[in-house]
Formats: sequence, C-alpha cells, structure tokens
Amino acid sequence: MPYELLLLEPRSLRLASYEDPPLGPDQVRAEAIVSGISHGTELALYRGVSPFEGKRFDTELRLFVDDVQAETYPMRLGYEWVGTVREAGADVQALQVGDLVHLALPHRQTQTVTIDDEPRAPWTVLPMSFDPERAALLQSATIALQAIHDARLKLGDAVAVYGLGAFGLLAVQLARLSGAAWIAAVDPIPARRELASARGADLVLDPIDVDAGREIKLVTGMGVDVAIEFSGRYAALQDAMRSTRLAGMVVAAGFYTGGAGDDLRLGEEWHHNRLTLVSSMSGWGAPHREPGWDRRRLRSAALELLAGDRLDVDALVTHRIQFEQAPEAYELIDRNPEKALRVVLTYR
Repeated sequence: MPYELLLLEPRSLRLASYEDPPLGPDQVRAEAIVSGISHGTELALYRGVSPFEGKRFDTELRLFVDDVQAETYPMRLGYEWVGTVREAGADVQALQVGDLVHLALPHRQTQTVTIDDEPRAPWTVLPMSFDPERAALLQSATIALQAIHDARLKLGDAVAVYGLGAFGLLAVQLARLSGAAWIAAVDPIPARRELASARGADLVLDPIDVDAGREIKLVTGMGVDVAIEFSGRYAALQDAMRSTRLAGMVVAAGFYTGGAGDDLRLGEEWHHNRLTLVSSMSGWGAPHREPGWDRRRLRSAALELLAGDRLDVDALVTHRIQFEQAPEAYELIDRNPEKALRVVLTYR
C-alpha cells in the first residue's frame, strides 16, 4: 500500500497509507522518483503561518473570507513531483507507460491524474534523458520566469533580486537571459551570495551588514529599474522599494504571511518615488499578464531552459533525503535554513 505525507498540525508530519483509486479511461498512474520541497510556501504552511488560518479563499469573489469551519488539517504539501507513468487508461493519447513526468502535486508515492487539455493541468511530459533532480525544479523555474515576465524587463535594465533561495538564484540567471545589464543580489546567507556571484550577479549584499537599498542607489546613481523580492519578508520588500529608481517597478514574488507591522512603510519610498508594485502569482486561477501566455506555456519555456542547460542548477540541490524521513527534512529546513538550499525527497 502506498504512502503520502500529511501535515496534521503545525510542525507535525506523518506518513499515511492510502489506496490508489481504480484507473479511469482518461487517467494515468505514475510512480514517484523524487519530489522537491519548497522552502517558502511549504515551510510557511508547515510552521502554521498561512493566510488560510480560519479563512478560505473565495475564488468567485477573489476574497479571503472568515470561515471557522474551513478544513485545513490534515494538509498535503508539495508541488514538485517527478515520476514514471506505470499505467495508462485506454483513452489516453498524450502519455504512455514509461514516460517521465513532472506533476505539480503533493509528496506521495503514486499519483493518479486525469489527462486533459486544460492549460492549468498539473502534468508535463519530460525528455526521457532529463535528470529527475533537475526536473524537480521545473515548477520553481516556472515561478521565477513568471516573476521575470511580470517585471517586464528591457534590454539594458538594472535589476535587484532579494532572497537567494532556489527562486532568487533562478531569477538572477533569467534576468541576465532577458537582457539585464547589471544585477544586484541580496541575501543574508554567505553561501547563497557566492552562488549568485557565480551565476552572474554584479553586486552581492548582506542586508544585515549594510543598507542594501542605499548601497544600490549609491552604486547605480539612481537605483535599479526593477527589484524582484522572493524571500516573503516584508522588510526585504521595503528594501526592494528603497533600491528602485523613480517610477521604477517592484515585483513581490514571495509568499507573505502575517501582518507587515513597521517592516513595510508605504508612506516612504513607494509613495514618494511613484513606484509600481506588482504581485507575481500564477496560481489560484490568476492569469498571465501577457496575451498568449498561460501556465502550460510558462512551464514549457522553463523546461526548455532547464533541459537545454541554459540555467545552472547543479548546486541548488543541497540535500537528498529518503521519503520515509520526510519529517526530518522539514525539520532541517525549519531549524537550519542556512544549510539547506533545496531539499529533495527520493523514492527509490
């Protein structure tokens, strides 16, 4: 009997058995090879600091509404799942047994998926020669690419990236590929700043040691054209606004939780420099801002970049932990974030 990972309450995980449903004619069943843990969204849910606490997102009104009856636990975590198709229904044409697939679905040993042409469908067929660990960064690369698109970069732009986890390090490279002439990368963890330098950042800064916004303004003379914030920290979002030129763009791509308090001060640089603040969200039915682009096209573009070795991701996976020890993996990321950049769960 297969097992899946369940979050029972904050910081309480366990493996639970489940039964695979009968396979429908338009479905496939895949067996896991690896799955990647998101150190942002998943860790926020793991710690119990999700905006969904006591609320539910009304997808028709596009509002969070109070709902004390909202079911939050047990909760399934994860969206970077890679495996092999083991069974295919009689009507399935797009996939076949033996295909390597990426599914934007939770950590578990098997997945049963309906195959249709919906652009938001969670499945992507991968090249058979594709390294599954690289494939476990596909959704992350897609999210980073979404942020780059939302930034509307132009050839010659100066860019600052705040938060150098997997998303930020991917964004540094994507910004360069998109024509950025100068890139600053900001993070308090030295190893991540070193990785950013090796991947094209012109200036790396520790926001604890220096006033990153002021330093970037002094180096560039006016500030960056675009700042992209991935850490999900309001203080970093404030720094991003401080580093951006008059009438520049700030892309908020992190998963922000709780109240901003004094960390976010909209009466300062955001107001006085007439900045454009853009949310970069591709989930929950949010459309792409450019006609002709949807989530499937974004994933295809990200896959081409990863499969074509145009993104350097070899150093991003720092830990490989067996699925059976998944609770220990989350504890590692929670307690020692400076040691873990991207953790993957292995199933074989």
